[in-house]
Amino acid sequence: MTSWTVSPALRVHMHAVELAMRHFATRYGADPDWWGVVGLLHDFDYERFPNPTHAADLEHPSEGVRHLRSEGFGEDGCTAILGHAGYTGVARTTDLAKVLFAVDELCGFLVACALVRPSRSLADLEVASVLKKLKDKAFARGVSREDVRQGAEELGLPLDVIIGEVLTALRPHERQLGLGTE
Repeated sequence: MTSWTVSPALRVHMHAVELAMRHFATRYGADPDWWGVVGLLHDFDYERFPNPTHAADLEHPSEGVRHLRSEGFGEDGCTAILGHAGYTGVARTTDLAKVLFAVDELCGFLVACALVRPSRSLADLEVASVLKKLKDKAFARGVSREDVRQGAEELGLPLDVIIGEVLTALRPHERQLGLGTE
């Protein structure tokens, strides 16, 4: 991951997704280490192969998945990584794939929410505040609100529950994510 990803912000995002995936793995009776690795690597090719045209089988995430497959990475992880980008057309049929899609944009959004707080912390960030910020299209405009909502829908969980779960996953690690600092 570090050899392909230079941007500290992208590394933080990938680590946040890893933490959320580990958290949800226990909820789904899955291996937290495997789910964490899938979360950590889901965007590792983003800098090398940006995909501004959203080509279904070129650039991010397809190039990264080709590399992962060549290294013997598990097919369920490859499929989940492909499925986290809706434009690939890869269906999200497993819990692993559905959770990765559900937490990806949300992790970025929660970090953005924390960064604009006086505390720069997740500790005092409330679910209601996040829901309110989601309605503000000017805030963190790069985050797809549709993907956040669709992720919750695909998991069959209310959006406020998923937000609360991801906050629970990230809060103990906020210093590693560059948050909570004065």
